[in-house]
Amino acid sequence: MSVLNEGIDQALFNYLIESVANTPYYHLLGINLTLLGKGKAELEVQVEKQHTNPMGLVHGGVIMTIADAAMGNAIRSLGLLGVTADCSVSFPGAARLGEMVTARGKVVKAGRNLIFAEAMVFADDRILGHCKSTFFNTGNIELH
Repeated sequence: MSVLNEGIDQALFNYLIESVANTPYYHLLGINLTLLGKGKAELEVQVEKQHTNPMGLVHGGVIMTIADAAMGNAIRSLGLLGVTADCSVSFPGAARLGEMVTARGKVVKAGRNLIFAEAMVFADDRILGHCKSTFFNTGNIELH
């Protein structure tokens, strides 16, 4: 799968692609990175049986996870490291087995200590989740 670079440094882009590709939790859920830009990231997951709740709909935890991943990678696209300190998510819609779920995360403001981010999660043109989070800024990414 090809990841689109929308204007970030190539060395940082390559580092982030490798980092995401080697994240065991993303492998477990089948999450793939599709886009990185300055302060934004997009990830997707194909809904399979293991992603569903007892009602046959995508579990809210999957929506929260992909939203958090999109926001975290949006932060990292700025060369920053952050950990989630607070997260609020609304679930205005649901996805079913076989649908592609896409999360688009963006940095709203990156401060010295706190980073504010948000993500929208979609299946086709339907909104599944809207997430706002505060991250604690833990420093800069060190490229070697």
